[in-house]
Amino acid sequence: MSPKPPSSSSPLPPEAEPGPSSTLDRDSAPSSPGSPAAGWRANLRVLAIALVIALVVRVLIAEPRYIPSNSMDPTLQIGDRLLVDKLSYRWQPPHRGDIVVFKPPAQLVGLGYNGGQAFIKRIVGEPGDTLEVVDGQVRLNGQILAESYILAPPQYHLGPVTVPPGHLFVLGDNRNDSNDSHVWGPLPQANLIGRARFRFWPLDRFGQVG
Repeated sequence: MSPKPPSSSSPLPPEAEPGPSSTLDRDSAPSSPGSPAAGWRANLRVLAIALVIALVVRVLIAEPRYIPSNSMDPTLQIGDRLLVDKLSYRWQPPHRGDIVVFKPPAQLVGLGYNGGQAFIKRIVGEPGDTLEVVDGQVRLNGQILAESYILAPPQYHLGPVTVPPGHLFVLGDNRNDSNDSHVWGPLPQANLIGRARFRFWPLDRFGQVG
């Protein structure tokens, strides 16, 4: 007696589950939009983008700076926090009256100052200007320079000094307690980091500086 063919109502064999040799890549399987893994990946992408933007801004556009000394009193005081514009001097030259942040010149590095240290002073002389300090007054090209921003008249004699091409003459507003061009000479413009534009701390002195 020959065996009967399987009935159409016979149960089908269970579907095999993927075994160890399966090609399913669990790491590449997409997570559902609301899953914790998808949320973490989105947060990491946002954080990475924010860090890149912050780095580009700090290196190329602007950076915060802290005032550690009283050499710019009364304009800037110890503990003030400033925003330094690093972009504008790429398109225009620095001008007299600008407050600038710069790397120390070779004279100071030779005396042991850290080349990565930053100084902040005010430009009082541009290339070609002749300056001297006589009787407590700065004379610029023979004319007395009006300086309402200084703490006190300078108690030293200087010059006359002519600022060479590619250099600036910088002084602290606290003329009698400032390590500046009256000590070590004109500053190479190549040492400039940027221009101090804005004070964001403390809040009671919030605003532009100049």
